[in-house]
Amino acid sequence: MMFRRGFILFLPRLVGLLVVACCSMSIVYMLACTPKGDNQQLALPRVHSPTVKEGYEAILQEQEEQHRNYIISLKKQIAQLKAELQGRTEQLKNMQNQYSDSLDIQLDHSKPEKAQANLLAFLRSQVDKAEVHSGVKLSTEYAAVPFESFTLQKVYQLETGLTRHPEEKPVRKDKRDELMEVIELAVGSLNKPDGVSKAKPRVYTASDFVEGIYRTEKNKGTLYELTFKGDAKHQFKKIVLFRPFGPVMKVKNENVNMADTLINVIVPLAKRASKFRQFMQNFREMGIQQDGRIHLTVVYFGKEQMNEVKSILENTSKSVNFKNFTFIQLNEEFSRGKGLDVGARFWKGNNVVLFFCDVDIYFTAEFLNSCRLNTQPGKKVFYPVLFSQYNPSIIYGHHDSIPSLEQQLIIKKETGFWRDFGFGMTCQYRSDFINIGGFDLDIKGWGGEDVHLYRKYLHSNLMVIRTPVRGLFHLWHEKQCLDELTPEQYKMCMQSKAMNEASHGQLGMLVFKQEIETHLHRQKLSSKKT
Repeated sequence: MMFRRGFILFLPRLVGLLVVACCSMSIVYMLACTPKGDNQQLALPRVHSPTVKEGYEAILQEQEEQHRNYIISLKKQIAQLKAELQGRTEQLKNMQNQYSDSLDIQLDHSKPEKAQANLLAFLRSQVDKAEVHSGVKLSTEYAAVPFESFTLQKVYQLETGLTRHPEEKPVRKDKRDELMEVIELAVGSLNKPDGVSKAKPRVYTASDFVEGIYRTEKNKGTLYELTFKGDAKHQFKKIVLFRPFGPVMKVKNENVNMADTLINVIVPLAKRASKFRQFMQNFREMGIQQDGRIHLTVVYFGKEQMNEVKSILENTSKSVNFKNFTFIQLNEEFSRGKGLDVGARFWKGNNVVLFFCDVDIYFTAEFLNSCRLNTQPGKKVFYPVLFSQYNPSIIYGHHDSIPSLEQQLIIKKETGFWRDFGFGMTCQYRSDFINIGGFDLDIKGWGGEDVHLYRKYLHSNLMVIRTPVRGLFHLWHEKQCLDELTPEQYKMCMQSKAMNEASHGQLGMLVFKQEIETHLHRQKLSSKKT
């Protein structure tokens, strides 16, 4: 009874609320369906006007047309929203099917242990799918994902636009936090007890970090390879980490002993004795005196200036008691690929790291270690992106004098560029070079042979390490593009020549030099009048 009485008392209120709601909806509908006008009321015709009938018909027809257009517009918007919703639904279904088909991941929150196991299985599969443990076959040189390198202070990145700097401090917070997190995690991994050795373990810090390289495969994750100082000279610790779009996972923790790893530097040469003298100064300081685990092979074409080149070699040998060099002379037309191939195959010792080099290259002892650390027989070859120097006479034209060579070798936007289109300087084990088939000996003269070898490695299962390095420089020299070159080689040579002179800004100042001088002259005259 109480319930019925309460319901009877509440019924009028409910009816009143429903009436108010219906009225509100009607008002809202009228407002929504009324076409937007320009705040001017329609002028109604006077009752006694002779055109009253035609006037009302025109008004009704205009209003009907406006309502029809508005309804058509609403229908179009509804259709677009439906299509977009359907597309998003299909996309979500495809993603769910992809993950469920490949991994059968079912994150059942009622069983947290099973959910965690499935998630870990997914993350592990990301590591397996990424190019971490071995290389994958690639169709072209453009398909390779390059690494970028970093230290505690700076990131060395490939220059992909006019506003990008070849080296910079990681000013973006996300990039800075990312790299510091990786370094801290690697240090923690190194300091974690292994449970085997009873000796007091060494405590590693961030100051032991030498350098690292990293790259991101967009659909898998980010691979990091970090190098730390080891327990003795020429020994290093290498940590490999992977971030599969989630927590960073340790992939490898290994000791790397490079104390006995010899590098055979192979230089093909024809004439250019003065450049060779400059090269040998760099080789003596960095290769012999600082590194010490190095061999030099010079493959000389022809006989012109040969005695001068041999004299430079012998003088260097006597001055620093250096005997680890080989001189090979070929009586034929210069071919860079032929010279490097002959030099590599001439070696009769144990498996050795080959560094294919040119006479106009400057390298540091630090780079030689990078060459060793980024090569592994049967697994990895190293294709560093070197920093190419601009024309010093243009860069330092406004100075009283051109600085010394060592002072010029700084990585700045104004001094040079990452030579990411060049593949001539490379490090690989001799066994990998022989197994891949070496150079194409049909290529004569300048250019082409390096890209051909690079593509061979990309088509193999070897991992190609491609990263800018701060210890390898291409020294500027005037480039001569000979008429004997094929059209393709001549085009490549001219492109290289154009890139080699100066930055866009510096070349622009030369192009508009007269315009700038005219402006300065006008400014001078204007200041005198005032």
